[in-house]
Amino acid sequence: MTDFIPLFPLSLVVFPGEPLNLHIFEPRYRQLIRECEDNKITFGIPAYIEDKLMDFGTEIRLKNIKNIHPDGKMDIETEGIGIFKIHTFYREVPNKLYSGADIERIVKDTKGNSHTAHRILMAAEELFDLLSINKTVADFLPEDFLAYELAHHVGFSIAQEYDFLCIPTELERQSFMLTHLEELIPIVKETERLRKKASMNGHFKRMISPDDL
Repeated sequence: MTDFIPLFPLSLVVFPGEPLNLHIFEPRYRQLIRECEDNKITFGIPAYIEDKLMDFGTEIRLKNIKNIHPDGKMDIETEGIGIFKIHTFYREVPNKLYSGADIERIVKDTKGNSHTAHRILMAAEELFDLLSINKTVADFLPEDFLAYELAHHVGFSIAQEYDFLCIPTELERQSFMLTHLEELIPIVKETERLRKKASMNGHFKRMISPDDL
């Protein structure tokens, strides 16, 4: 079964549960947001990567129009609520300025493994420490953790974020994220070691020669 929703393609990936603030300036999207407010409908943000509209995206709920500028531009608060797959894309929607699509909503799967979640949280904390990122995982409980919550903070490229968005189950998302972290952390450690080594160049060094030479 498919449903029609308006589309707002962007060069980013939005995850379910993610708050997203947007500045709306194009007339077609100002029209879209007005209709979302008036008719209590949702819209979709499909990822637009390397000049290509991707098949999967995130359904978005308008939470609040925070500000309307004198020229009609808007500042809005939204939230991702679910994943969809595009079945038919309409570049032009009759009597509308924006594009749209017939979409299939993907069933949510949030059943993960608390042991894997714990490993992810510990690895993420190590990564943040290595990179001096002021972020903590202390507020996350392994039994309640959803991998979406850290997906923007573990060093994924936008292509990896999109691949992550397309993964259908929480167990698979956890596995994807843990593998990524376990591969990334040694690279970050080696990069930091080389950085520190390079920073010593040009400084006087106190070196002790081996006694047996």
